[in-house]
Amino acid sequence: MYLETPKKFRTLQNQARQVAENYLRPISRKYDKAEHAYPKELDLLAALLDGMNAGSPDAVGATSASKRKAGAEQGAEQGVKNGGNLSACLGVMEMCWGDTGLLLAMPRQGLGNAAIAAVANEEQLKRFAGTWAAMAITEPGCGSDSAAIRTTATRDGDHYVLNGEKIFVTSGARADAVVVWATLDKSLGRAAIKSFVVEKGTPGMTVTRLEKKLGIKASDTASISFSDCRVPAANLLGNAEIDVQKGFAGVMETFDNTRPLVAAMAIGVAKASLDRTRELLKRAGCRFDYRQPLLSASHAEATLYRLEAEWEAARLLTLKAAWMADNRLPNSKEASIAKAKAGRVANEVTLKCIELAGALGYGEEELLEKWARDSKILDIFEGTQQIQLLIVARRLLGKSSSQLK
Repeated sequence: MYLETPKKFRTLQNQARQVAENYLRPISRKYDKAEHAYPKELDLLAALLDGMNAGSPDAVGATSASKRKAGAEQGAEQGVKNGGNLSACLGVMEMCWGDTGLLLAMPRQGLGNAAIAAVANEEQLKRFAGTWAAMAITEPGCGSDSAAIRTTATRDGDHYVLNGEKIFVTSGARADAVVVWATLDKSLGRAAIKSFVVEKGTPGMTVTRLEKKLGIKASDTASISFSDCRVPAANLLGNAEIDVQKGFAGVMETFDNTRPLVAAMAIGVAKASLDRTRELLKRAGCRFDYRQPLLSASHAEATLYRLEAEWEAARLLTLKAAWMADNRLPNSKEASIAKAKAGRVANEVTLKCIELAGALGYGEEELLEKWARDSKILDIFEGTQQIQLLIVARRLLGKSSSQLK
């Protein structure tokens, strides 16, 4: 793995940084204070990004995150590949340097889009191209244990009938569709859990409330109920057969793609805090001379050095997980390692930067306090810190979920 940003992605990365700096940052505080108000500025931005990404297999966005082969031309490709997963992570890092909540509110860049890219068949990929998809997994009483899902999907002719409730659905009220996890047969456990694309306006699907949150306020977080909601059988993503031997692995492949993206979000917001804190400390007289021994640095300088080292470790772990996905390598362990490390680092970095900046960090004159609030969710959704560590332990010890709980 080459540790520098691949040359072919640098233009996309620079464009994402310009969008973050000139488009997202100026409206960041506006939509932090106007929770549940839709950021209309994102419509034009989404159209611009669609134009930039049109026809590019390495586009920056959730739809490019997939382990599938990019096409016939890839069959002859030799050696390592830097593809959609890596470019998506690099773009997300830059966009979250601007604003995490606004990125999550971006049309057609929902986590459901990454789920579709991960497990949909070719016909579904074409049919749902351009669809803005949210992802609905969590239920009341069923948080980090995705296998405990109670929402049911019962086959009825050419449709499935969904019944259940989902909570904490990012962009659930605004998205064009929601990717819903449901079980075909509770008696078969994990193996019967499948994902369905439920389009907005489908009878029986109702947004019951919008959550008020600590951070990412520009993004709506919805609770959705399903009552005899009829979904076309063709909207079941991937294979409809229940494979008890494979178990839950088919659906869980979604996380192998989305967890590096969430880690990339954490990397972006942590970098924003580090950059701004460095500026404020320089203004206060800190020198930041890396050639000097650490013992001769001030406490503030030494603290920032340590935070930067933690940030760099998290960034490299995230890029590794994405690179492995691009090269069709099993990356479940690495995706969880990246998510756990980046989520924890983002929380630590953003809070410590507030401390280093003093009163400036705590007030609304700076975005530091907002970034700290935004960062907390990045250690929680797509699997909490504790769940990620449990997954890593299972992989390292060769234990199943039933053997190590």
